[in-house]
Amino acid sequence: MTDVDATDFAVVVYREDERWEAEVLPVALTEDLDGLIHALRQQPSLGGTIGLVSVGDDFFVAIRLLGDEVMVFLSDVTASVDWPLAGQVLDHLDIPIPEDEELDQVLPVGDMSIFAELGLDEMELGAISGDLELYPDEMLLSIAGRVGFAPAFERALDAIG
Repeated sequence: MTDVDATDFAVVVYREDERWEAEVLPVALTEDLDGLIHALRQQPSLGGTIGLVSVGDDFFVAIRLLGDEVMVFLSDVTASVDWPLAGQVLDHLDIPIPEDEELDQVLPVGDMSIFAELGLDEMELGAISGDLELYPDEMLLSIAGRVGFAPAFERALDAIG
């Protein structure tokens, strides 16, 4: 596994010449969903663009752009209480921020089938995001491995530090 010193990071993943590429995005985008989507749109890719964001030891966000379609996945709905990005994801999905009595379970929200056509089905994504033994960066590495872009993703993480 790659050791990442920075706990907040954003990475764009895309296909170019039949192979996966990944690049680190500015860390400021870990707090700005609209800015993140805008940055992903700047990266041309025939098969769409994927954005992966890890915030603290708490949660991750995955975004996939396919043409005009924007798919968004948040690993833990309870993060919306404390983190601006998670709150923006819920706003984007038109889901209310949970009440205090609803904050006792870590549950993912959003497009569970975001990676289904890439080989990671909804059940597997739910299992990865629900594994409380893993940190968000480790969850994203697991997703990258299942979808097939782990080497490119690890190179991007290595560039962070």
